[in-house]
Amino acid sequence: MAALTYTALYAGRAEELRHAVENSENIVRLVSSDIARNVELYDLSLRAAVSAAQQPETWAMSEALRQRVLFDRATAASFLGGAYVLDAQGHLKASQSGIDEPGVSFADRDYFLVQQRNPDADLFISKPYQSRLRHGVLSIALTRRIDMPDGAFAGVALVAVRLDYFQQLVDRVDVGRRGGVFIIMQDGTLLASKPPMPLGVGADYSSWRNYKIISRRDAGTFSAHSEADGVERVYTYAHVGNTPIIVGVAPAVGDILAPWRRRAWFALVMTTLFGGAWVGVSWVLAFALRDKIIAEGELQRLAVTDPLTGLANRRALDQRLVAEWHRASREQTPLSVLFFDVDHFKLFNDTYGHAAGDEVLMLVAERIASGTRRTSDMAARYGGEEFAVLLPGTALQGARKVADKIRRRIETSNLAHSASSYGRVTVSVGCASCEPPVGDSGAKLLAAADALLYEAKAAGRNQVQAKQWTGEAA
Repeated sequence: MAALTYTALYAGRAEELRHAVENSENIVRLVSSDIARNVELYDLSLRAAVSAAQQPETWAMSEALRQRVLFDRATAASFLGGAYVLDAQGHLKASQSGIDEPGVSFADRDYFLVQQRNPDADLFISKPYQSRLRHGVLSIALTRRIDMPDGAFAGVALVAVRLDYFQQLVDRVDVGRRGGVFIIMQDGTLLASKPPMPLGVGADYSSWRNYKIISRRDAGTFSAHSEADGVERVYTYAHVGNTPIIVGVAPAVGDILAPWRRRAWFALVMTTLFGGAWVGVSWVLAFALRDKIIAEGELQRLAVTDPLTGLANRRALDQRLVAEWHRASREQTPLSVLFFDVDHFKLFNDTYGHAAGDEVLMLVAERIASGTRRTSDMAARYGGEEFAVLLPGTALQGARKVADKIRRRIETSNLAHSASSYGRVTVSVGCASCEPPVGDSGAKLLAAADALLYEAKAAGRNQVQAKQWTGEAA
C-alpha cells in the first residue's frame, strides 16, 4: 500500500509540472497576442505612410495636412517613440511629432541598410538602439521601404517602439518568487526580462546555453538551470507570429513544486504513523475528485459560452428560449427577443482586418451585456456578427427602449468604420414581443425578430424595428 502512496505522489508531482506548463503556455499566448496585435496595427500605419509618401502631391501639401495624411492615430499610441519618414540619404523628412533635425542621419541603422539594399525586405523589425531624437531612449524600429515610381529606393517609413512597452508586459506577469519572463529576438538580443538579466536589455545572449535550445524550434518547453542565477526553471517559449520576437515564461521548479512538497510530506508522515494506505489513497482520490469536478464544471461552462465574447452561445440561447417560453405561457407574462447585427461587418473586416473585427465583436458584446442587467435577461452571440437578447417579463415598449439604448451606446463608442455611411460602427436591431402561448413557440418569436432585423437593414441600418408579434409567419 505504501507503493500506491509513492506512485500517487509521483503522479501528483508530474501533474503540478504539467499544470505549470499549461499556465506558462497561456501566458505566452496572451503576451504574444498583445505583441502580434500591436505589430499588425503599426504595420497598417506603416503601409498607409508608405502609400502616402510615394505620392508626389503629399509633399506639396501644407505641413499640418501632410502630417494627417502620413501618420494615423495608431502612431500616437502609448509606448511609441514616434513615427517618421526618412529620405533616401537617411535624413528626417517628416515626423509624427513635427520634430525637425536636418543634421541627424540614420543611414547607418540596420533597418535603413536592410530597406535600402533589399527591394523585397517587406516589414523589418530592427535590433534595439539608442534614439538620437529622444535622448538615447532604447527602442526598436518597425520599418517599410518607400520606392520611387521606377522602383528605386526613396526612403524608409518607420515606427519606433520603446523597450518600455515590452518591459511593462513582462512586469505584469506573476510567475512566482523565483520565476522569470523574457522577450528576446531571434538573434539573441534581449528586449525585456523579469528579473533583470546580468547584461541588461539590448545585450546579445545568443551564446548562452538556454538560448541555443530556444533557437532550435518555433515553440517548446524544457527544464534547465539558468546561467544567470543557477535556478532550475521550466522554460516555455514561442515565436510571435512571423516576427523575429520570442516570448518565454520560466517558473522556478522549486516554486512549482512547493505546494506539492507540502502535501507529499504530510502524506508520508501519515502513512508512516498509521500504516497510511487508507490515508494516502483518500488523499489522492480527494484531489482527483476535485480536479474532475473543476474540469466538468469548466466543460459545462465552455459548452454554453462563446469563447470570443464571453456571452452565452447559440446552444444556450435555444435551451433558455424554450424554458422562458414555457414559463411565460404558464404565468401569462410577456416575452421579448432582440436580434442585433453589426452593420457592414464584412466590409469592416476587409478594411481593418479580422483582429480589429474581433475587437469590434467584443465591444458590441460588452455593450449588449451591460445594457441587460437583470438576472433574468440573457445576452448571447447567435453566430458571426449576430447577437440575440432574451427579455422575459418585458413588453414591447420596454424591449424597444432596451434595444435603442444598446444601439446608441454602440454608435457613441465612435469606432471608425470608413466603409459605413455613418463613418463608425453601428448595429441594426429587430425587436419582437408577444404574449405566449400566442405564436406556438419561442423559435418562431426569434424568427420574427430576425425578420424585423432585416426590415431595419432595408430601412437604412443603425435603427430599431419593433413590433408586437401576433403569431403570424415571420
